[in-house]
Amino acid sequence: MADIHALGPAAPGNRMFKLTAFLFGAVAYLTFLFTILYAIGFGAGLVVPKAIDTGTKSPVVEALAINLALMSLFAVQHSVMARKSFKQWWTRFIPKPVERSTYVLLASLTLLLLFWQWRPMPAVIWHVEEPEMASVISGLSFVGWVIVFTSTFLINHFELFGLHQVANHLAGREMSPPVFRTPLLYNFVRHPIYLGFIIAFWAAPTMTAGHLLFAAVTTAYIFVGILLEERDLTAMFGDDYRRYRERVSMLLPWRKLI
Repeated sequence: MADIHALGPAAPGNRMFKLTAFLFGAVAYLTFLFTILYAIGFGAGLVVPKAIDTGTKSPVVEALAINLALMSLFAVQHSVMARKSFKQWWTRFIPKPVERSTYVLLASLTLLLLFWQWRPMPAVIWHVEEPEMASVISGLSFVGWVIVFTSTFLINHFELFGLHQVANHLAGREMSPPVFRTPLLYNFVRHPIYLGFIIAFWAAPTMTAGHLLFAAVTTAYIFVGILLEERDLTAMFGDDYRRYRERVSMLLPWRKLI
């Protein structure tokens, strides 16, 4: 137990520890960056060595079971570690400045495992043969990814992925308390990041059974994630967030008239 406490939040803030925490956060962020770029190629079937419709072929039932298990693993890790109660328990064993980086790193590794072990299900559900229309649909998918990245920078991209926390820790600065803000896209939908993911996953000129499974399950998980996230945001910001929910829609880009 003495070793655990030495590495915990109460450890002396010496320079070496701060530098180690920063390097850990940087590695976690770079791992995330690689993972999200790979995800774009994975869904679109571009550049990456293994995409959603390539790889080891398996019987349909086996492929379905493996793919669902991989997505469930990511969903459980991603949801459980994001909850306040888990964070309070988790930071008894790991330093608080690297809590977010640890979460980001484990989420990235879980996704990389999914990409690596994903089994293609190549049956075609729909295929757009007209080249111009196929290009438009592919372009729409990339628009979805642009919305994802833009939305993270509209709030605080580097805080969202843990780099801000370890940089502040290295500099000896305290993290500022969370402030409720609704910049740009957040005035039209409450969850533009999730909207971007949905567009990116569903805008496919060729939709295979495997791609459809991935899009459908991740969309279902997004709705579950929204319910959990909005519960946490309401607890954090109270009436400010309740009024925001009344004024701005969840995913469809329209605003209610007041």
